[in-house]
Amino acid sequence: MAKDRRAVETRSAAEIFAVNERVNQMLLERLDPAAWRMKPVGGVRTIAAIVTHVHNVRAKWVRLNAPQVGVPVQLHRVSCTQEEARVGLAESALACARLLELVENGGVKEFRRDGWGAAWPVGMEMICYMVAHEAHHRGQVCMLAHQMGFELPKEVTSGMWSWVRLWDEG
Repeated sequence: MAKDRRAVETRSAAEIFAVNERVNQMLLERLDPAAWRMKPVGGVRTIAAIVTHVHNVRAKWVRLNAPQVGVPVQLHRVSCTQEEARVGLAESALACARLLELVENGGVKEFRRDGWGAAWPVGMEMICYMVAHEAHHRGQVCMLAHQMGFELPKEVTSGMWSWVRLWDEG
């Protein structure tokens, strides 16, 4: 029986982050490998540097907030391949999901997004911050790919907004 999509469903923070990761993976699967290390005009970061930054920030979140779930190994922005980034992102997404599960079970009481800033209370602000950080960088990747002549397929650019479908696929 098909789900009534109008029904209100409550998703855990870990489930929301998992869908966020499916969007990342969809983007990387369809990104032309020639765009990966191409130097953009204007001295901005390469797509490889942006994607490895996302992974490395996740590793920092885990290290600062729940190292017991296993801190992912950092990726190097220059030498990391596109496939290594896909694997690394999957690993760091799983570690972040475990962090979020600990939050939901009361095992983490505050969120440190970096080593120098004040801690935040855990809650919706935390997952919103995490997803917004990644959406910002996905936007950069899409824009750079477009500017460098590597158009992403419509099923990717439209699919990024199909979270209900992505939930069903999870």
